[in-house]
Amino acid sequence: MDNMVDDKKVNQVVEKGKGSTRPEQRTARAGASAAPAPDRPGYELPLLLFAGFRTLIDRLHAELARQGHPDLRPAHGFAMQAVGAGGASASEIGRRLGVTKQAAGKTVDRLVALGYAERADDPADARRKLVRLTPHGLDALARSAAVFDELRAEWTRALGPDRVGALEDDLRAVVPPEAFRLDAAGWLGGA
Repeated sequence: MDNMVDDKKVNQVVEKGKGSTRPEQRTARAGASAAPAPDRPGYELPLLLFAGFRTLIDRLHAELARQGHPDLRPAHGFAMQAVGAGGASASEIGRRLGVTKQAAGKTVDRLVALGYAERADDPADARRKLVRLTPHGLDALARSAAVFDELRAEWTRALGPDRVGALEDDLRAVVPPEAFRLDAAGWLGGA
């Protein structure tokens, strides 16, 4: 696998140490009663999963730009999902995204400026403001869903329906249900 960034290997430290074990260590490992050593380095799995995710998201946003949403960014999609169909307060959005209320507020400010969301009084509590998706925001989410269906269909044509289905089933088997969260941006950013 060629993991290049700026003409340098992403895992250059790992790559440099590869093959440096002494022959007796390789023999001892090969004869151990545990499962045989994988023929692929462990760091490739998360990189491949992330690269697959990144490929899908980049293709999604290129298509959304073509369909009239050129300013939409991946973080906006997570934020719009956090707003939800019924709207949410900045505090709720922050909790759902795993970021501070202030960070959520900045993202909401950007969504409002772009026309994807609006602030409105909460009918249940006059002291509270709700963030709601506008028709433009709802259109972006509907188009996103359709594009994801098209991208999945491309993968199915390339790999076959059985392999894509098996990949999804296998990931469901190892990914716990609570892992389906919207806080990826906060998690990646260390917030």
